[in-house]
Amino acid sequence: MFFPVSSWFPAFIFTVVLEVPVVWLVLHDREPSTLRLGLLVVFANLATHPAVWFVLTQVFTVGTTDYTLASEGWAAGAEAIFYLVAVPAAGPARAIGAALAANAASYLAGLLIGGLSPGLF
Repeated sequence: MFFPVSSWFPAFIFTVVLEVPVVWLVLHDREPSTLRLGLLVVFANLATHPAVWFVLTQVFTVGTTDYTLASEGWAAGAEAIFYLVAVPAAGPARAIGAALAANAASYLAGLLIGGLSPGLF
C-alpha cells in the first residue's frame, strides 16, 4: 500500500505535535531551550518521516509486523542518533529514551486514531 502524497503533511504535523512534548519531557533538563527542542523534533522527523511514508511502504506491506518493525526501528534509531548529536549533554540513554518514547507515543496515537477514524491519514 502506498499512502497518497496529499496525506503525508497532515500525518507529519500530527507526528510532530505528539512528539514535541514527549521529547521535551525527556530532554528539557539537558537542553533548556524549548524552541530549540521543538525545532530538533521537526528536523529529526523531516529526516525520518518521509522514508517511513514513501520508501518503506514500497518495501513492506503497511500494517504488517515487518513494516512496523522496520519503520519504527528506522525512526527511533535515526532520531536517537540525531538527538545525541544535537544535544550531547543528553547522553546515549536519554537520546535513545527520548526517541523511543516519542515514537511509541505517535505510533500508539496513530493506532488509536486510525481505529477511530480509518482513512484519516
